[in-house]
Amino acid sequence: MATDDWPAELRLSADRRVLTLVDGQGRTGELPAEYLRVESPSAEVQGHGPDQRVLVGGKARVAIARLEPVGNYAIRIVFDDGHDTGLYTFSSLAELAREREERWRRYLTALAAQGLSRG
Repeated sequence: MATDDWPAELRLSADRRVLTLVDGQGRTGELPAEYLRVESPSAEVQGHGPDQRVLVGGKARVAIARLEPVGNYAIRIVFDDGHDTGLYTFSSLAELAREREERWRRYLTALAAQGLSRG
C-alpha cells in the first residue's frame, strides 16, 4: 500500500452519516455512509466478477453503526441496515475518496436508468 493511502485519522460524524479520512499530508476526504454502502467491496455488492455487480438503491438514510479495525490495513464498516461483509482497505478508502464525484455520478445515472431511487 502506498504511504499516501495510510490514514492519519478516521473520523465519524456525530450523526454517523459521514466518515472523514485524513491522510498523512493533512488532506481530507468525506465519505458519506450512503456512498460507502453502495460502493461496498463485499461480494454481495461487487459480485464475483465485473458483470455481477449489484446496483443497490434505497440507502439514502443509512448510517454507520460502528467501525471495526482489521489488522493494520483495513476496517470493517457495520451499517445500521445490517450490512457488514465488506472490508475497506485503507487504499480502497483513499481510492473511494479520490474518485467520489465520478463514482457518485455513475451511481445516480445507473439508478435513474433502472428506475430505482436513493430513498
